[in-house]
Amino acid sequence: MQHYSVTSLVKNAIHHHEKWQKTWRSPELKSSYDVVVVGGGGHGLATAYYLAKEHGITNVAVIEAGWLGGGNTGRNTSVVRSNYLFPESAKLYDFSLKLFEDLGQELNFNVMLRQAGMLILMHGRHDLEIMRRNLNAMHMNGIEAEWIDTNEVAKLARGINLSDEARYPIHGGILQKRGGIARHDGVAWGYARAADRFGVDIIQQCAVTGFDISNGAVRGVQTTRGLVKTNKVAVAVSGHSSVLADMAGFRLPVTSQTLQACVTEPLKPVFDVAVMSPMLGVYISQSDKGEVVIGGGLDNYPSYGQRGNVATLEHTISGVVELFPQLSRVKLMRQWGGVVDIVHDSSPIIGHTPIGGMYINCGFGTGGFKATPVGGWTLAHTIANDTPHELIAAFTLDRFKTGAFIDEMGASGIAH
Repeated sequence: MQHYSVTSLVKNAIHHHEKWQKTWRSPELKSSYDVVVVGGGGHGLATAYYLAKEHGITNVAVIEAGWLGGGNTGRNTSVVRSNYLFPESAKLYDFSLKLFEDLGQELNFNVMLRQAGMLILMHGRHDLEIMRRNLNAMHMNGIEAEWIDTNEVAKLARGINLSDEARYPIHGGILQKRGGIARHDGVAWGYARAADRFGVDIIQQCAVTGFDISNGAVRGVQTTRGLVKTNKVAVAVSGHSSVLADMAGFRLPVTSQTLQACVTEPLKPVFDVAVMSPMLGVYISQSDKGEVVIGGGLDNYPSYGQRGNVATLEHTISGVVELFPQLSRVKLMRQWGGVVDIVHDSSPIIGHTPIGGMYINCGFGTGGFKATPVGGWTLAHTIANDTPHELIAAFTLDRFKTGAFIDEMGASGIAH
């Protein structure tokens, strides 16, 4: 057996990566493309990938102001699920979950999907009544979910506080077994590598500064590296969607707010299931590295900050300690915030904009990660065919003219 000293390991780690194959290319920005995708997060990369794979459109550029996955894709808590309330939402998110289930094999990249279940807790009579209705709606929408009692809760979430003396006693829960978590970086990197193999140009550190618009239609994208000519532009920048829309001269019904999250030091496996408490406003899961991933509600004011505030963090942690008292002495390792795009009815906006040839994917709010595959799939279809995919027919900007809202506050009003 060959032995290595610490010095040797460090030396090899520093100096022996020069010949590693690049995961994706770093090409120069061309003067024109068939489609320019603005935003190098999960949704933008997925859009480029499906444009190439499903529609044969490969002369595509993904333009990212920072680095791939450096926005909300890398600043979320990685939950995937489809237990939504309305039929339109259930179909959308369940299609996304089905894509997630085959994504690792399709992209030939481990996205670390772990379908250990999504457990929503019930704490009182109000919860019991509302969640019974929600469970019936899920079943009517064809979504697998089941009612479980406190004994099952105890088995799934070891260490959870089931005391009758608890401030918020637990009376059971609703479990979607197909729910769970995935690796957010893996999803972004997998889509990037797969899109690159189709010839898509991924351009990092290239900010959009404006759009070339003539006779109501887009003709190009102005960037910090010059003008790029194109007749089709897809904008997928989550919390900065209203900023890009303003550059193009139209308004979006979107408010940007910060969503905070944090992780603890790594622990031995405690539980596999992802746990959410709507009443406490918190959700919690354990990563494959052993870190306990914690999320809560939105900061209560508009912001483009990525740091959040102590008051929200304190409220979130108090809810976690209520659910799992044994975590009270565990150290927090990292805390961050993501800029999310909130729409009045807590549902996304995907499709055409008032500018010809310009399309938008935004408004997923706190549910953007779980919708990454379907967001890219449906936007790519819409761009290629210039007509909305049937899954997003109800999620276009037109609903703000007709008033046909899809109010998913009951299912997605809490960050998760």
